[in-house]
Amino acid sequence: MKNYTFEAIVIGTGAAGYNAACRLKQFGKKVAVVTEGVNCGTSRNTGSDKQTYYKLGLGGDSPDSVYKMAENLFAGGSVDGDNALCEAALSVRSFMNLCELGVGFPVNRYGEYVGYKTDHDPYARATSAGPLTSKYMTEALQKKAENSGIEVFDGYLAVEILKYDNAVCGLLCLEKQSGDFVAFKCADIVMCTGGPAGIYADSVYPECHTGTASLALLAGAKAQNLTEWQYGLASVNPRWNVSGTYMQVLPRFVSADENGNEYEFLSDYFDDKYEALSMVFLKGYQWPFDSKKVMNGSSVIDLLVYRECVLKKRRVYLDFTENPFGIKDIEYNKLSSEAFEYLSKAEALFGTPIQRLEKMNAPAIELYKDKGLDITEEYLEIALCAQHNNGGIAVDMWWQTSVKGLFCAGECAGTHGITRPGGSALNSGQVGSLRAAQYISQNGNALIDDGIFSEIAAIAVNRLKSETAEILKNPDNVDALIKYAQRRMSDLAAAIRNTDGMKTALRGVDSDIKSLSKCGVGDTTRLYLYYKLKDILYTQSAVLTAMIDYAETVGATRGSSLYFDKNGMLGKGLEEIFRFTEEKGDTRNKVQETVLCENGFSSFWREVRPIPANDDFFENVWRSYRENKNIY
Repeated sequence: MKNYTFEAIVIGTGAAGYNAACRLKQFGKKVAVVTEGVNCGTSRNTGSDKQTYYKLGLGGDSPDSVYKMAENLFAGGSVDGDNALCEAALSVRSFMNLCELGVGFPVNRYGEYVGYKTDHDPYARATSAGPLTSKYMTEALQKKAENSGIEVFDGYLAVEILKYDNAVCGLLCLEKQSGDFVAFKCADIVMCTGGPAGIYADSVYPECHTGTASLALLAGAKAQNLTEWQYGLASVNPRWNVSGTYMQVLPRFVSADENGNEYEFLSDYFDDKYEALSMVFLKGYQWPFDSKKVMNGSSVIDLLVYRECVLKKRRVYLDFTENPFGIKDIEYNKLSSEAFEYLSKAEALFGTPIQRLEKMNAPAIELYKDKGLDITEEYLEIALCAQHNNGGIAVDMWWQTSVKGLFCAGECAGTHGITRPGGSALNSGQVGSLRAAQYISQNGNALIDDGIFSEIAAIAVNRLKSETAEILKNPDNVDALIKYAQRRMSDLAAAIRNTDGMKTALRGVDSDIKSLSKCGVGDTTRLYLYYKLKDILYTQSAVLTAMIDYAETVGATRGSSLYFDKNGMLGKGLEEIFRFTEEKGDTRNKVQETVLCENGFSSFWREVRPIPANDDFFENVWRSYRENKNIY
């Protein structure tokens, strides 16, 4: 068995992972990065109409402060105040690091980083380097890591965290190409593996990104807020958010059955065609599904798409080649004033959706052409898709998990709560990875004895080889098992949640976990897919446990999900969904935690950690800093 020794291991080559590695190297640690694919991951392979980075205001005359930003992050609900304060305090340092590395955030002629308002943002703190902001961040940080001589082990899937005396002592990986196990002895691990993208079939996460949440869960780490997600309308092939101008140009929504019979289903709900078009326009601004915007807002569009796709088993498309509802010439003054004024200022009061899109945002057409789809002639298939997990693995103010020596940063860390300002995830990944590196550099674990590590690693590898012996002999069925598990989750436990349905899904997931030995992969080069399936099922079990606990203890519709009972309907009267409307107690000031116990996952609640009230008198802070008191 190959084995390597480093002081710290970073898992993942996204923006958070590369930043963690660069910071650890900067602080004097011997660090390496392991990844199942350097070019995989959400940071490198996703974007939006104008991908946002959220940070402290750095332009204009609007007053701002670290504490105000922390309060806005904290106001999202179920957010720990120390994490919020850290994300605010270190946002400028993290942002300027990216600027110095060459990420092209725009400035005016005087050097101000001017901003705009994003969702849940009262101070115009948002900025953007374009639709591929996170990709540019990742590429800049990768270049920094390469120039720093950081070793990257590409094609290695992390499969088990090794522990000694209840602390991290190493990591086992599967070399995907050979199917061999490789051991990494280390004192600390920083997981930057993104959200649990693989658990859903209807997903806008890039296909090459699945996440590895179970890696931490099976090591005993607590998770938190696993019920809190972001869902939104997205194309399914290729996967991409249909936000911004894709909605503002007023495309046609078409549903088709298995025989190809089509109809425009929005007319089932809207009696006024121009009200329907106004709501479609708003989806550009209000892309994430929001339970508050259903009955009197644009999120009703998401529900109508869900009804067609999931309940009626039809396929839904956007058609940009013709105006909706057979309207030849749209009477734009019949739209909402917001839609009319916007399209008027954009000089787009004419033509078909594709003509308006070409006028307003021609690169949006080219984006799909580059991905192999010409929306000037072809339909664009869409669904209500999972986009981001606001929850994740629970971390403290240094982004350390409940397992000593295991840190999580980026989307796999559950720091966001119910709602968050758009773009705060990019800032959080940079801040969290910096905080983890700071702590490890000053107060990290010690490497254990070589002999003890070899014994621990050998025991683990022998167990894994025994576990996979039958998997390599069985008929190859792993792809079908993954697809079935993902479809079940999207149908029963995504944006629309029914308690009975979620319990049915959990029973199915737990049964599949017990039957993992019946999985088959064909040969060793596909053995990694078994671990993908295992990760999906264990993560689904944790998420479903949290969702069911939430439904039974809180029962309120909130955030990016709707809870309804077995009598809930998605017919003309969508108000039937709101069977549960009042929270039992102020759960916005609580965090739901989920952990693996002897008989499976279990969820419980705790109070949020408040925003710290610090002594900001400079002389006291200076003295503590010099003496290194209360810093780490």
